[in-house]
Amino acid sequence: MSSWSCTRGVPHIVVAAEFVQRNLTADNLTVDNAKNALIFYLVFTRALKAYRHVRARGIVSVVQDAYRWVMMRVMNLIISSPWVRPQVEAEMAKAKEGVQRSLVPHGAIRRLTLPAAGESLAQILAEMDEMDSAMPEHVDYREGKLSGAVYHGGEDMEEIIVAAFKRYCVSNPLHPDAFPAIRTMEAEIVSMCLHMYNNPTGAGATTSGGTESILMAVKTHREWASATKGITEPEMIVPESAHAAFDKASAYFKIKLHTIPVDLVTRQVDLKRVRRAINPNTIMLVGSAINFPDGCQDDIVALGKLAQRYNIGLHVDCCLGSFIMPFLEKAGFSSAPFDFRIPGVTSISCDTHKYGFAPKGSSVVMYRDAELRRFQYYVNPVWLGGVYASPGLAGSRPGSLIAGTWAAMHYMGEAGYIASCRAIVGAARHIAAAITAEIPELRILGSPPASVVAFSAVEGSGVNVLVVGDMMSKKGWHLNALQNPPGLHIACTRLTVAVKDDFVRDLKEAVREAKESPDGKGNLVALYGLGTSSAIGPTMVGTLINAFLDALYQA
Repeated sequence: MSSWSCTRGVPHIVVAAEFVQRNLTADNLTVDNAKNALIFYLVFTRALKAYRHVRARGIVSVVQDAYRWVMMRVMNLIISSPWVRPQVEAEMAKAKEGVQRSLVPHGAIRRLTLPAAGESLAQILAEMDEMDSAMPEHVDYREGKLSGAVYHGGEDMEEIIVAAFKRYCVSNPLHPDAFPAIRTMEAEIVSMCLHMYNNPTGAGATTSGGTESILMAVKTHREWASATKGITEPEMIVPESAHAAFDKASAYFKIKLHTIPVDLVTRQVDLKRVRRAINPNTIMLVGSAINFPDGCQDDIVALGKLAQRYNIGLHVDCCLGSFIMPFLEKAGFSSAPFDFRIPGVTSISCDTHKYGFAPKGSSVVMYRDAELRRFQYYVNPVWLGGVYASPGLAGSRPGSLIAGTWAAMHYMGEAGYIASCRAIVGAARHIAAAITAEIPELRILGSPPASVVAFSAVEGSGVNVLVVGDMMSKKGWHLNALQNPPGLHIACTRLTVAVKDDFVRDLKEAVREAKESPDGKGNLVALYGLGTSSAIGPTMVGTLINAFLDALYQA
């Protein structure tokens, strides 16, 4: 237990121990006193947990959560009744069928078992062509109308990556003695990223993507807190704008999650609420540079001071900022501090497969030092199959991805990334400026410093921003929908640069159309309208999403 915890009130274990000592002396050792001591301990510890919970969430949020919980139970009872359930089930069945129909083409004959004999390359390619023609029309990402998702480095980059794949297609980093070049490439990728984020003496590891990088950082801090502080009921404090991977880590690793609101204007996490949520079980804080929903950056300097003061970890999620944030200043843009130069930052995640233009499925998690990284490892020295160790979740990994990432980073070089940053951020700021100056019905969320521009409808404008999103979809744009407040965002890429004026023109037209049809019936309106329709709305959306995930695996 840290010295800080004692200054905030005598630790509950000490209080309980003193009570037990007073009541369990040699002269007073009775069954009743033992019961009283146990009851006191249980009541005290639960009261302390309740106090910490209310302190972290705030009374208003706790009451709102309780109200939502009660209303959800009431709605569940209503829709489970024999009068309502058949109607609900019929409507949900229609919705599920619609989801399935949109993903799984009807009438297409597919092979569900292995072919009797192997096929030639020509046969395989012909079958791929047939499959493409039978499926719904693919999005042509080269048109630049896709928000994020495809971070295309150009056809020349594709050639570089494919060449690296071909050379190392059977390699596996699990066996560094058999594939020493891949081991070297992986170490160099981590080193290059550490230098980018101003921690050349730090440590890191490659992962399969931003989610795994975040999962590993959370797991590492949990193990560190357990080993160095004896924390057995870990908690972490996360802005509500942080990536959903932190919620996933909370569920996977059984860590209590405190979600802190962001300021409505700056879109930065509320530091007072963060400080109030810290307690002796806190293992880490989280900040984003930049976050996914609105592309804004938390005050990492202030979070670093809190992390230092209370001797806890601070993870900075730079997955989306990746190869944009480190080059902002060199590209001529202003930049608030966000990396290892800030005392208190203990880990950073960076996706090489985003603005690093590496192949999909590659990311890096970085730590301030190698000592902290060791808590990420899994080691089993007594397994019957021999000594087993792996740095992350995966055992075997595709060395071809590492080779492709290494090749992409070498092909771009620092000058290439600076130029890319200048073009992409320039396009994002062009779009943000145009929305502010030319579309009064919309407002930019916060002050995004990098590649993402998020916007919502101005109150009283008569515009439903989700209808705007559906109208943009009809024009070929694929934007990300946001919640609380409802909004849309575009993550600009190199492909967006050439069509930034087209985006502004189409957005103006979509706003005009949305004003003429404020109660549209597109996909965004239907999905997010259902989610906010009642207390049971999120559960119903969850049911539909489960149907979507099931459909992904229907052949």
